[in-house]
Amino acid sequence: MKTLTITEGRGRLGYWLKKAARGEDIGFMFEGKVVALRPVEVISADYALQEYGLTGEEMAAAEKRIHAGLRKARTRGEITPFTGSKNDFR
Repeated sequence: MKTLTITEGRGRLGYWLKKAARGEDIGFMFEGKVVALRPVEVISADYALQEYGLTGEEMAAAEKRIHAGLRKARTRGEITPFTGSKNDFR
């Protein structure tokens, strides 16, 4: 395992992240412990619960509120669909 101080790793963090993503063991010393960089799988099914503490029912209610807000904003002309065209940025 390659172990770095935070100062050593900060300047080339992208480099170390790429190495870790390829499976190499990279660690940072933090408060006397080695903290390893490793890729993790994000499971979207329980993301709202893990990140925000929302149950499935609360997430469904939030989704309805968000979609309703988007529909109203589109009706008022405040937002438009993004097509990928450079003209979308005008």
